[in-house]
Amino acid sequence: MGKNAHEPNSLSPLPGTPPRTPAEAPADGPARGPKGFRLKPGQALCGDLDMRIDRNGVWYHHGSPIGRKELVRLFSTVLRRDEAGDYWLITPAEVGRIKVEDAPFMAVELTTSGAGADQILRLRTNVDKIVTIDADHPIRCDIDPETGEPSPTLVMDGGVEARIARAVYYELVALGAEEKHDGETSFGVRSSGVFFPLGKLDGN
Repeated sequence: MGKNAHEPNSLSPLPGTPPRTPAEAPADGPARGPKGFRLKPGQALCGDLDMRIDRNGVWYHHGSPIGRKELVRLFSTVLRRDEAGDYWLITPAEVGRIKVEDAPFMAVELTTSGAGADQILRLRTNVDKIVTIDADHPIRCDIDPETGEPSPTLVMDGGVEARIARAVYYELVALGAEEKHDGETSFGVRSSGVFFPLGKLDGN
């Protein structure tokens, strides 16, 4: 992935993050880097950072919320998910793992264009990233087997996920229709020529 001019070069904007020498791994951190990623020459392995993202998409550092949205937005550009499902901040200089309680982002706004087979749906996240729902960025709607409640998720680049806010999910439902999908009648929405199930119909 090429370097974006708006991506941080290191983790130094985070107070209390000490510099590391390249390939140095702290004794209490992971002995390896992100699974499926190859560290580049000059990248320092910082281990586990004292940072987490709660289930509402709020970022914390040293136990306190990061109040500067522009800083959260900056570091969201270098958030990656590895093959083990762990989340990492990966900059050209440093690599560090962070804790994510659920999904790191929230999809908070829906916009639509076109209609029918030409309908295009786009979601805006809480860090103002606009994602078009399509085959490469699908909606996944898991259903809790005990409660029957939906848990809708937008899959973004690199497997990073955004939980779809309840109000936005209801907007998607309002646009939905019944279709045959994988041999079953499902209720869902179309975007970019692809049908995305939002759940099975009762009694089918």
